[in-house]
Amino acid sequence: MVADLPQDGDGSAAGAPAEAGDDLLADESEALVDAGSEMRHMLVAAPQHAARLDKALADLVPEFSRSYLQQLLAQGLVSLNGKPVLKAATRVKAGDQLVLEMRPTLQSQAFRPEPMAIDVVYEDAHLLVVNKPAGLVVHPAPGNWSGTLLNGLLARDEKALRVPRAGIVHRLDKDTSGLMVVARDRATMDALVALIAERKVKRQYLAMAHGAWTGPKNRSVDAPVGRDPRNRLRMAVVDLALHAGKSARTDVLWLDGTDQGCWVQCTLHTGRTHQIRVHMASLRHPLVGDSLYGGAPLGSMQRQALHAYRLAFVHPVTGKPLEFHAPAPEDMQRALSSWGLGYNAP
Repeated sequence: MVADLPQDGDGSAAGAPAEAGDDLLADESEALVDAGSEMRHMLVAAPQHAARLDKALADLVPEFSRSYLQQLLAQGLVSLNGKPVLKAATRVKAGDQLVLEMRPTLQSQAFRPEPMAIDVVYEDAHLLVVNKPAGLVVHPAPGNWSGTLLNGLLARDEKALRVPRAGIVHRLDKDTSGLMVVARDRATMDALVALIAERKVKRQYLAMAHGAWTGPKNRSVDAPVGRDPRNRLRMAVVDLALHAGKSARTDVLWLDGTDQGCWVQCTLHTGRTHQIRVHMASLRHPLVGDSLYGGAPLGSMQRQALHAYRLAFVHPVTGKPLEFHAPAPEDMQRALSSWGLGYNAP
């Protein structure tokens, strides 16, 4: 089984919880979509006596995930002794009668092919490198069960149907643009996940940040990142003696700037949720457009001004060194021009 997807410094909704679709099996989705609605009548047996309703359902209908069954509960599609019940924590007794109406849910239908334009920078028999535009969600999650990069990959390549998560091995936030590598078979996927875990996939970003840069051109931020104890929707630099978190390191290189702000390159050494955004804010240089961490829009730059412009790794099958670059998109370049700066990258 593939581990949770590594974050790419800007993280996934990528606000930060694990994506809810990850515990839905692909064959479960297909079965429900094909079958439509189905009524299931069950009798609670001795092994389920005094169990939570959702746990009892998971035992009685083991072919479906507990997450999916909890969704049906929330929709009033489960009855207990003839009465609808909504609470997953309801306790059941041996001899209770359960009726379950199984319908396709938005989550169960999330892993469907949807044709879309995908900017493919590189492709071979084993992997793809794509340039994700800002505004595109990578993987289905609450609020975005369709129209994601995963849906587009499933439509583009029949091999993606046979690979977990359509071969996606790392994520970018919806509003972060740039390069991602995608596996086309399971062996390549496992190898890429291992390379990322071993920090052998080099990822560099370009960012616009508020505030005039002072001090050395190169800075290394080595500060743990965890859930913000004052706002659970954000991440923050945390004290590991007091709060849960993980070590995180970002190297920041000043490229250009004005009194209004700075143009920087960020190199990830770890891949924590929202890492670059949190570390830049900790330097008192929040990213332009990043309202979650103290940034403000700049003209048409309403999203966080972060772009994954360089990706480098050794091909896990051929052993060939690969390196890819993607220029910053137009909205970022226009924002730079408004500061009187020209686009440049190392």
